[in-house]
Amino acid sequence: MADHVRITKSDGILQLVLDRADKKNALTDAMYGALADAFAAAESDREVRVILIAGEGDMYTAGNDVSDFASAGASDAPRNVDRFLRAIAGCSLPLVAAVQGRAVGVGTTMLLHCDYVLLAEGTILTTPFVNLALVPEAASSLLLPLRIGHARAFAAFALGEPIAAADAHAWGIANRVVEPAALRPAALEVASRLARQPRASVTATKALMKRTLAVVDQMDCEGREFAARLASPEAKEAFAAFAERRAPDFSKFD
Repeated sequence: MADHVRITKSDGILQLVLDRADKKNALTDAMYGALADAFAAAESDREVRVILIAGEGDMYTAGNDVSDFASAGASDAPRNVDRFLRAIAGCSLPLVAAVQGRAVGVGTTMLLHCDYVLLAEGTILTTPFVNLALVPEAASSLLLPLRIGHARAFAAFALGEPIAAADAHAWGIANRVVEPAALRPAALEVASRLARQPRASVTATKALMKRTLAVVDQMDCEGREFAARLASPEAKEAFAAFAERRAPDFSKFD
């Protein structure tokens, strides 16, 4: 296991399992790096025909590890999150996601780049970027409104309103909602079906369906604004409030 990401390959399926359950699978820079490396290797590995992303424990992911992310924001060093986002956006292979519990921030936005999403009953998706004085990422400011409409997407982004599993299914974020015990077997069954399909036809079909250039352009726009917001006094207050377990006070920045 590399940096809390368990990587296995069998029968054409590359499984990437977030394995930091004691921290709710909160993603560190090292975890993003391991995921980005795995995506890059899969592109040239003819044995890999489909990628399955899952998380251990009772939560898919709590999103970015806030302490890790806040310290990274004070540095000019490149962050692996950028490599991961571009890797998942540009992945030519079919992506299957198995999601349980909660998917916070990037845990939700990465699903917009997956081709088949299964949610366990009771799963909640949240994108609380503005709550942390940030902006959406992963081209989600483009992709989520296209998927669920401006009004619903704005409420999810600006107010951090949660999206229940049933709504995520009805609105087109997820393909299916299954019982929690059936989540991983169902995801593996879908992945196995995709692995048996003609690889070139599957990848060509995915390429025809994607608007990669628009997605990358939106990521660039988001990235610039995200970096600016991350360095802002409001974000520093949001991170301090998170660490101190209190509500942030943004009124002093008006």
